[in-house]
Amino acid sequence: MKTLGQPKELAVDILMDIAGGILIALGTYNFAAAAEFPMVGFNGIGLILYHLFGLPIGTVALILNIPVAILCWRILGKQFLLRSLRTIVITSLIMDLVAPLFPVYTGDRMLAAICTGVLSGLGYALIYLRESSTGGSDFIIMSIRALKPHLSLGNISLAMESSIILLGTILVSKNVDGFIYGMIINVLLSTVLDKVMCGVSRGKIALVVTDFAKSIGREIDRLTGRGCTFLKAEGSFTQSEKDVVMCACSNKQMVGIRRAVKKIDPDAFLIILDSNEVVGEGFQKA
Repeated sequence: MKTLGQPKELAVDILMDIAGGILIALGTYNFAAAAEFPMVGFNGIGLILYHLFGLPIGTVALILNIPVAILCWRILGKQFLLRSLRTIVITSLIMDLVAPLFPVYTGDRMLAAICTGVLSGLGYALIYLRESSTGGSDFIIMSIRALKPHLSLGNISLAMESSIILLGTILVSKNVDGFIYGMIINVLLSTVLDKVMCGVSRGKIALVVTDFAKSIGREIDRLTGRGCTFLKAEGSFTQSEKDVVMCACSNKQMVGIRRAVKKIDPDAFLIILDSNEVVGEGFQKA
């Protein structure tokens, strides 16, 4: 986990906080509030209190974050907590001071729900990519992720936020449509979050069991420009040694790899796997 970093890193972090905060604020204040959608997270609780008592959304979220931050700092660590506190302050100020400067959307509710989910998901993803958070339920979600790293952020978020959506439906919208729109927003938000965080460098991995590994490797390189790794394997039934060609590639390049395998060894055993992220030479840097 990174530290607070040098001035350049800090500047990038702040810019990402601002960009993410604007997207979250637009989704919450300019789309969800007017349509009376139940929202997720502490912003969702702030939105409930905004409708009931006219309290500012960002300020409510900021106040609610204090006890949660105290409870979660041991799990998340000092550096993450400090970065998150900076993000919380920035996003809360944007929610209360910047979002009201933009026009409020009062059109079709389905379009409003789509915009809310997509904008909010993009905003949260930008902040998470810089190893920070907007606090609140984020602290709880990230704590669960720290304890259970095999769980995706989107799935944890989807499960955690449903209760807040239900509460918002009961207290604000008071109809089934509100709950349905809230769940649509939650699913969209979680999907966009996972796609941005895990799908930026998403691709495929090909495993080819063959007797012509080097020839297939050369043909893959000729057709796609991708290098391969040769692995040694042993068949459980024949007890004979086999060569395995492993190649990481983009989704589009998989067509060329299939063509190369079929051309060199039509009897090869080809396994194609989804890869959430590929880091290293020829892909994004670690």
